[in-house]
Amino acid sequence: MSTPPANPLNLLGMPRPRLAEQFEQWGERGFRATQVVKWIHQRGVTDFSAMTDLSKALRQRLAELATVQLPEIALERASGDGTVKWVLRLADGNAIETVFIPEDDRGTLCVSSQVGCALDCTFCSTAQQGFNRNLTAHEIIGQIWLANSRLPVPDGRSRAVTNVVFMGMGEPLANFEALVDAIDLMLDDNAYGLSKRRVTVSTSGLVPALDRLGEVTDVALAVSLHAPNDALRDRLVPINRKYPIRELLAACRRYTRDGGQHQRVTFEYVLLAGINDQPEHARQLIALLREIPCKINLIPFNPFPGSPFVRPSMNAVRAFERLLTDAGFVTIVRRTRGDDIDAACGQLVGQVSDRSNRPARMIRLHAELPVRLGATA
Repeated sequence: MSTPPANPLNLLGMPRPRLAEQFEQWGERGFRATQVVKWIHQRGVTDFSAMTDLSKALRQRLAELATVQLPEIALERASGDGTVKWVLRLADGNAIETVFIPEDDRGTLCVSSQVGCALDCTFCSTAQQGFNRNLTAHEIIGQIWLANSRLPVPDGRSRAVTNVVFMGMGEPLANFEALVDAIDLMLDDNAYGLSKRRVTVSTSGLVPALDRLGEVTDVALAVSLHAPNDALRDRLVPINRKYPIRELLAACRRYTRDGGQHQRVTFEYVLLAGINDQPEHARQLIALLREIPCKINLIPFNPFPGSPFVRPSMNAVRAFERLLTDAGFVTIVRRTRGDDIDAACGQLVGQVSDRSNRPARMIRLHAELPVRLGATA
Protein backbone atom coordinates (compact mmCIF):
# COMPACT_ATOMS: atom_id res chain seq x y z
CA MET A 1 0.00 0.00 0.00
CA SER A 2 1.33 3.45 -0.91
CA THR A 3 1.98 6.05 1.79
CA PRO A 4 -0.77 8.69 2.03
CA PRO A 5 0.35 12.21 1.15
CA ALA A 6 1.19 14.52 4.05
CA ASN A 7 -1.52 16.96 2.92
CA PRO A 8 -4.31 15.03 1.20
CA LEU A 9 -6.59 17.02 -1.09
CA ASN A 10 -9.78 18.07 0.70
CA LEU A 11 -12.65 17.43 -1.73
CA LEU A 12 -15.34 19.04 0.42
CA GLY A 13 -15.07 22.53 -1.08
CA MET A 14 -14.19 21.67 -4.67
CA PRO A 15 -16.80 22.67 -7.27
CA ARG A 16 -17.75 19.81 -9.55
CA PRO A 17 -15.99 21.10 -12.74
CA ARG A 18 -12.71 21.48 -10.88
CA LEU A 19 -13.13 18.07 -9.27
CA ALA A 20 -13.71 16.60 -12.73
CA GLU A 21 -10.41 18.12 -13.88
CA GLN A 22 -8.72 16.59 -10.84
CA PHE A 23 -10.09 13.15 -11.67
CA GLU A 24 -8.81 13.46 -15.22
CA GLN A 25 -5.37 14.37 -13.86
CA TRP A 26 -5.53 11.15 -11.87
CA GLY A 27 -6.34 9.26 -15.09
CA GLU A 28 -10.01 8.77 -14.20
CA ARG A 29 -13.13 9.72 -16.12
CA GLY A 30 -14.46 13.19 -15.31
CA PHE A 31 -17.98 11.94 -14.60
CA ARG A 32 -16.65 10.38 -11.41
CA ALA A 33 -16.73 13.89 -9.98
CA THR A 34 -20.52 13.96 -10.20
CA GLN A 35 -20.73 10.67 -8.33
CA VAL A 36 -18.43 11.87 -5.56
CA VAL A 37 -20.20 15.25 -5.24
CA LYS A 38 -23.54 13.48 -4.81
CA TRP A 39 -22.09 11.17 -2.16
CA ILE A 40 -20.56 14.00 -0.16
CA HIS A 41 -23.18 16.73 -0.40
CA GLN A 42 -26.49 14.97 -1.06
CA ARG A 43 -25.98 11.76 0.91
CA GLY A 44 -23.65 13.17 3.53
CA VAL A 45 -21.05 10.42 3.07
CA THR A 46 -17.43 11.30 3.79
CA ASP A 47 -15.96 7.77 3.83
CA PHE A 48 -14.71 6.90 0.35
CA SER A 49 -15.03 3.19 1.09
CA ALA A 50 -18.81 3.65 1.37
CA MET A 51 -19.15 5.16 -2.12
CA THR A 52 -20.29 1.91 -3.63
CA ASP A 53 -20.80 3.03 -7.25
CA LEU A 54 -17.05 3.70 -7.49
CA SER A 55 -14.68 0.86 -8.20
CA LYS A 56 -12.82 -0.62 -5.28
CA ALA A 57 -9.53 0.52 -6.81
CA LEU A 58 -10.75 4.09 -7.13
CA ARG A 59 -12.06 4.12 -3.59
CA GLN A 60 -8.70 2.95 -2.36
CA ARG A 61 -6.93 5.58 -4.41
CA LEU A 62 -9.17 8.34 -3.06
CA ALA A 63 -8.45 7.17 0.48
CA GLU A 64 -4.73 7.54 -0.28
CA LEU A 65 -4.85 10.88 -2.11
CA ALA A 66 -7.83 12.80 -0.73
CA THR A 67 -9.97 13.49 2.29
CA VAL A 68 -13.28 15.09 3.27
CA GLN A 69 -12.29 17.11 6.31
CA LEU A 70 -15.01 18.90 8.28
CA PRO A 71 -14.85 21.49 11.05
CA GLU A 72 -15.36 20.15 14.54
CA ILE A 73 -18.42 21.14 16.55
CA ALA A 74 -17.01 22.78 19.68
CA LEU A 75 -20.32 24.06 21.06
CA GLU A 76 -23.96 23.62 20.09
CA ARG A 77 -26.89 25.48 21.60
CA ALA A 78 -30.57 25.13 20.74
CA SER A 79 -33.05 27.87 21.58
CA GLY A 80 -36.66 27.49 22.60
CA ASP A 81 -37.64 29.31 19.38
CA GLY A 82 -35.85 26.68 17.27
CA THR A 83 -32.70 28.67 16.59
CA VAL A 84 -29.52 26.57 16.71
CA LYS A 85 -26.08 28.10 17.12
CA TRP A 86 -22.78 26.35 16.68
CA VAL A 87 -19.19 27.23 17.41
CA LEU A 88 -17.05 25.30 14.94
CA ARG A 89 -13.38 24.65 15.58
CA LEU A 90 -11.19 24.63 12.48
CA ALA A 91 -8.15 22.45 11.86
CA ASP A 92 -5.75 25.21 12.95
CA GLY A 93 -7.59 25.78 16.22
CA ASN A 94 -9.46 28.92 15.17
CA ALA A 95 -13.22 29.06 15.67
CA ILE A 96 -16.17 30.42 13.75
CA GLU A 97 -19.90 30.61 14.33
CA THR A 98 -22.84 29.32 12.34
CA VAL A 99 -26.53 29.95 13.10
CA PHE A 100 -29.66 28.18 11.86
CA ILE A 101 -33.03 29.98 11.93
CA PRO A 102 -36.11 27.82 11.25
CA GLU A 103 -39.30 29.31 9.88
CA ASP A 104 -42.50 27.73 8.61
CA ASP A 105 -41.55 27.94 4.95
CA ARG A 106 -37.75 27.73 5.10
CA GLY A 107 -34.66 26.99 7.14
CA THR A 108 -32.00 29.71 6.90
CA LEU A 109 -28.35 29.08 7.67
CA CYS A 110 -26.08 32.04 8.37
CA VAL A 111 -22.51 31.15 7.49
CA SER A 112 -19.16 32.78 8.22
CA SER A 113 -16.60 33.56 5.53
CA GLN A 114 -13.64 34.72 7.64
CA VAL A 115 -12.20 34.30 11.12
CA GLY A 116 -12.81 37.79 12.46
CA CYS A 117 -13.14 40.77 10.14
CA ALA A 118 -10.82 43.54 8.95
CA LEU A 119 -13.45 46.18 8.14
CA ASP A 120 -13.74 47.52 11.70
CA CYS A 121 -17.40 48.56 11.68
CA THR A 122 -17.78 50.31 15.02
CA PHE A 123 -21.05 48.66 16.10
CA CYS A 124 -20.05 45.07 15.17
CA SER A 125 -18.83 42.60 17.77
CA THR A 126 -16.82 40.53 15.30
CA ALA A 127 -14.99 43.59 14.01
CA GLN A 128 -13.72 44.37 17.49
CA GLN A 129 -11.66 41.14 17.47
CA GLY A 130 -9.66 42.12 14.43
CA PHE A 131 -8.95 39.83 11.52
CA ASN A 132 -7.30 36.40 11.63
CA ARG A 133 -7.69 34.81 8.19
CA ASN A 134 -10.00 33.89 5.33
CA LEU A 135 -11.90 30.63 5.40
CA THR A 136 -11.29 28.07 2.68
CA ALA A 137 -14.17 26.94 0.49
CA HIS A 138 -14.30 23.63 2.37
CA GLU A 139 -14.59 25.49 5.69
CA ILE A 140 -17.51 27.48 4.30
CA ILE A 141 -19.25 24.45 2.81
CA GLY A 142 -18.53 22.47 5.95
CA GLN A 143 -20.98 24.72 7.78
CA ILE A 144 -23.93 23.76 5.57
CA TRP A 145 -22.83 20.09 5.51
CA LEU A 146 -22.78 19.95 9.31
CA ALA A 147 -26.07 21.81 9.70
CA ASN A 148 -27.86 19.40 7.39
CA SER A 149 -26.31 16.46 9.22
CA ARG A 150 -27.40 17.73 12.65
CA LEU A 151 -30.88 19.04 12.00
CA PRO A 152 -34.17 17.16 11.55
CA VAL A 153 -35.70 17.45 8.09
CA PRO A 154 -39.20 18.97 8.10
CA ASP A 155 -41.97 17.25 6.20
CA GLY A 156 -41.95 18.04 2.50
CA ARG A 157 -38.28 18.99 2.34
CA SER A 158 -35.22 17.08 1.19
CA ARG A 159 -32.99 18.71 3.83
CA ALA A 160 -33.19 21.17 6.69
CA VAL A 161 -31.29 24.09 5.11
CA THR A 162 -33.22 25.77 2.30
CA ASN A 163 -31.59 29.23 2.39
CA VAL A 164 -28.02 30.36 2.98
CA VAL A 165 -26.97 33.88 3.93
CA PHE A 166 -23.34 35.03 4.09
CA MET A 167 -23.94 37.21 7.14
CA GLY A 168 -21.80 35.56 9.79
CA MET A 169 -18.25 36.47 10.70
CA GLY A 170 -16.29 38.33 8.04
CA GLU A 171 -16.79 40.26 4.82
CA PRO A 172 -17.62 37.67 2.13
CA LEU A 173 -16.35 39.73 -0.80
CA ALA A 174 -12.94 40.03 0.87
CA ASN A 175 -12.65 36.25 0.46
CA PHE A 176 -13.76 36.21 -3.15
CA GLU A 177 -12.40 32.96 -4.61
CA ALA A 178 -13.55 30.78 -1.71
CA LEU A 179 -16.92 32.55 -1.70
CA VAL A 180 -17.51 31.80 -5.39
CA ASP A 181 -16.44 28.16 -5.03
CA ALA A 182 -18.84 27.72 -2.12
CA ILE A 183 -21.68 29.38 -4.04
CA ASP A 184 -21.03 27.09 -7.01
CA LEU A 185 -21.53 24.04 -4.79
CA MET A 186 -24.62 25.50 -3.14
CA LEU A 187 -26.25 26.07 -6.53
CA ASP A 188 -25.11 22.78 -8.08
CA ASP A 189 -28.06 20.42 -8.55
CA ASN A 190 -25.72 17.51 -7.81
CA ALA A 191 -24.74 19.09 -4.46
CA TYR A 192 -27.20 21.31 -2.55
CA GLY A 193 -29.37 22.48 -5.44
CA LEU A 194 -30.30 25.85 -3.94
CA SER A 195 -31.84 28.44 -6.21
CA LYS A 196 -30.07 31.78 -6.68
CA ARG A 197 -32.81 33.59 -4.83
CA ARG A 198 -32.08 31.44 -1.76
CA VAL A 199 -28.40 32.36 -1.47
CA THR A 200 -27.65 35.88 -0.21
CA VAL A 201 -24.27 37.59 -0.10
CA SER A 202 -24.05 40.49 2.33
CA THR A 203 -21.35 43.12 1.86
CA SER A 204 -20.29 46.29 3.62
CA GLY A 205 -19.35 47.79 0.28
CA LEU A 206 -16.28 46.37 -1.47
CA VAL A 207 -17.19 47.86 -4.83
CA PRO A 208 -14.62 46.19 -7.14
CA ALA A 209 -15.39 42.76 -5.70
CA LEU A 210 -19.13 43.40 -6.04
CA ASP A 211 -18.61 44.10 -9.73
CA ARG A 212 -16.59 40.87 -10.02
CA LEU A 213 -19.38 38.96 -8.30
CA GLY A 214 -21.87 40.28 -10.85
CA GLU A 215 -19.73 38.83 -13.62
CA VAL A 216 -19.99 35.26 -12.27
CA THR A 217 -23.36 35.02 -10.53
CA ASP A 218 -26.58 36.84 -9.70
CA VAL A 219 -27.35 35.48 -6.26
CA ALA A 220 -29.26 37.77 -3.93
CA LEU A 221 -27.46 40.85 -2.67
CA ALA A 222 -27.67 42.49 0.75
CA VAL A 223 -25.76 45.67 1.56
CA SER A 224 -24.85 46.76 5.07
CA LEU A 225 -25.67 50.45 4.72
CA HIS A 226 -26.38 51.66 8.29
CA ALA A 227 -26.22 55.38 7.46
CA PRO A 228 -27.90 57.69 4.93
CA ASN A 229 -24.92 60.00 4.35
CA ASP A 230 -21.17 59.70 3.92
CA ALA A 231 -20.20 61.68 7.02
CA LEU A 232 -22.06 59.30 9.32
CA ARG A 233 -21.23 56.16 7.37
CA ASP A 234 -17.53 57.06 7.43
CA ARG A 235 -17.77 56.77 11.23
CA LEU A 236 -19.86 53.61 11.39
CA VAL A 237 -18.53 51.67 8.37
CA PRO A 238 -14.94 52.83 7.69
CA ILE A 239 -14.75 51.13 4.26
CA ASN A 240 -17.05 53.97 3.17
CA ARG A 241 -14.03 56.27 3.16
CA LYS A 242 -12.64 54.23 0.26
CA TYR A 243 -15.94 53.41 -1.49
CA PRO A 244 -18.46 56.12 -0.56
CA ILE A 245 -22.21 55.67 -0.78
CA ARG A 246 -22.49 57.06 -4.30
CA GLU A 247 -20.02 54.48 -5.66
CA LEU A 248 -21.62 51.69 -3.67
CA LEU A 249 -25.13 52.43 -4.94
CA ALA A 250 -23.81 52.64 -8.52
CA ALA A 251 -22.34 49.16 -8.05
CA CYS A 252 -25.69 47.93 -6.75
CA ARG A 253 -27.37 49.23 -9.88
CA ARG A 254 -24.79 47.47 -12.05
CA TYR A 255 -25.30 44.22 -10.16
CA THR A 256 -29.05 44.24 -10.80
CA ARG A 257 -29.03 45.86 -14.25
CA ASP A 258 -29.66 42.67 -16.25
CA GLY A 259 -32.97 42.03 -14.57
CA GLY A 260 -32.20 38.64 -13.07
CA GLN A 261 -34.34 36.99 -10.44
CA HIS A 262 -33.18 39.53 -7.89
CA GLN A 263 -33.88 43.01 -9.16
CA ARG A 264 -34.14 44.34 -5.60
CA VAL A 265 -31.24 44.92 -3.26
CA THR A 266 -31.75 44.36 0.46
CA PHE A 267 -30.31 47.24 2.47
CA GLU A 268 -29.48 46.43 6.08
CA TYR A 269 -29.71 49.29 8.55
CA VAL A 270 -28.75 48.76 12.19
CA LEU A 271 -30.58 51.34 14.30
CA LEU A 272 -28.39 52.98 16.97
CA ALA A 273 -30.10 55.17 19.53
CA GLY A 274 -29.38 58.85 18.93
CA ILE A 275 -26.91 58.08 16.14
CA ASN A 276 -28.80 57.09 12.98
CA ASP A 277 -32.39 56.55 14.14
CA GLN A 278 -33.84 60.06 13.93
CA PRO A 279 -36.61 61.17 11.53
CA GLU A 280 -34.09 63.26 9.61
CA HIS A 281 -32.05 60.09 8.96
CA ALA A 282 -35.14 58.31 7.66
CA ARG A 283 -35.88 61.18 5.31
CA GLN A 284 -32.29 61.18 4.05
CA LEU A 285 -32.53 57.42 3.50
CA ILE A 286 -35.74 57.85 1.50
CA ALA A 287 -34.09 60.38 -0.78
CA LEU A 288 -30.97 58.25 -1.14
CA LEU A 289 -32.69 55.01 -2.14
CA ARG A 290 -35.72 56.33 -4.02
CA GLU A 291 -34.41 55.31 -7.45
CA ILE A 292 -33.14 51.87 -6.43
CA PRO A 293 -35.48 48.83 -6.37
CA CYS A 294 -34.92 47.60 -2.85
CA LYS A 295 -36.25 46.51 0.48
CA ILE A 296 -34.94 47.72 3.82
CA ASN A 297 -34.19 45.61 6.88
CA LEU A 298 -34.23 47.66 10.05
CA ILE A 299 -32.18 46.00 12.79
CA PRO A 300 -32.45 47.37 16.33
CA PHE A 301 -28.92 47.25 17.71
CA ASN A 302 -28.09 44.16 19.77
CA PRO A 303 -25.67 45.35 22.49
CA PHE A 304 -22.45 43.48 23.29
CA PRO A 305 -19.92 43.98 26.10
CA GLY A 306 -17.86 47.13 25.72
CA SER A 307 -20.01 48.66 22.99
CA PRO A 308 -20.71 52.41 23.30
CA PHE A 309 -24.00 52.09 21.40
CA VAL A 310 -27.52 51.63 22.73
CA ARG A 311 -30.57 49.97 21.24
CA PRO A 312 -33.29 52.50 20.38
CA SER A 313 -36.74 52.29 21.91
CA MET A 314 -39.37 50.38 19.97
CA ASN A 315 -41.28 53.63 19.59
CA ALA A 316 -38.29 55.12 17.77
CA VAL A 317 -37.92 51.98 15.66
CA ARG A 318 -41.58 51.99 14.67
CA ALA A 319 -41.52 55.71 13.87
CA PHE A 320 -38.50 55.18 11.60
CA GLU A 321 -40.22 52.23 9.95
CA ARG A 322 -43.42 54.21 9.42
CA LEU A 323 -41.62 56.99 7.56
CA LEU A 324 -40.06 54.45 5.18
CA THR A 325 -43.26 52.50 4.54
CA ASP A 326 -45.25 55.68 4.00
CA ALA A 327 -42.68 56.58 1.33
CA GLY A 328 -43.39 53.28 -0.44
CA PHE A 329 -40.45 51.16 0.72
CA VAL A 330 -40.84 47.51 1.67
CA THR A 331 -39.51 47.71 5.22
CA ILE A 332 -39.03 44.90 7.74
CA VAL A 333 -38.02 45.23 11.39
CA ARG A 334 -35.95 42.21 12.33
CA ARG A 335 -36.49 40.59 15.67
CA THR A 336 -33.83 38.88 17.74
CA ARG A 337 -33.86 35.11 17.75
CA GLY A 338 -32.30 32.75 20.29
CA ASP A 339 -32.30 35.16 23.23
CA ASP A 340 -32.50 32.28 25.70
CA ILE A 341 -29.31 30.79 24.26
CA ASP A 342 -27.40 34.00 24.91
CA ALA A 343 -28.87 34.28 28.39
CA ALA A 344 -27.84 30.72 29.19
CA CYS A 345 -24.28 30.81 27.97
CA GLY A 346 -23.29 34.44 27.50
CA GLN A 347 -21.33 35.18 24.38
CA LEU A 348 -21.42 31.72 22.83
CA VAL A 349 -18.36 31.96 20.64
CA GLY A 350 -16.48 33.58 23.49
CA GLN A 351 -16.06 30.14 24.99
CA VAL A 352 -13.56 29.19 22.28
CA SER A 353 -10.21 30.95 21.90
CA ASP A 354 -9.38 32.40 18.48
CA ARG A 355 -5.68 31.44 18.90
CA SER A 356 -4.63 34.80 17.52
CA ASN A 357 -1.61 36.81 18.63
CA ARG A 358 -3.84 38.49 21.21
CA PRO A 359 -3.74 35.88 24.02
CA ALA A 360 -6.58 37.31 26.06
CA ARG A 361 -8.90 37.88 23.12
CA MET A 362 -11.74 35.43 22.50
CA ILE A 363 -14.09 35.09 19.57
CA ARG A 364 -17.40 36.60 20.61
CA LEU A 365 -20.80 35.94 19.16
CA HIS A 366 -21.47 38.37 16.30
CA ALA A 367 -23.73 40.95 17.90
CA GLU A 368 -25.98 41.34 14.88
CA LEU A 369 -26.16 37.71 13.85
CA PRO A 370 -29.51 36.67 15.35
CA VAL A 371 -31.34 39.64 13.87
CA ARG A 372 -29.76 39.80 10.44
CA LEU A 373 -30.94 36.47 9.15
CA GLY A 374 -34.22 37.73 7.76
CA ALA A 375 -32.53 39.19 4.69
CA THR A 376 -33.32 36.07 2.69
CA ALA A 377 -35.87 36.05 -0.11
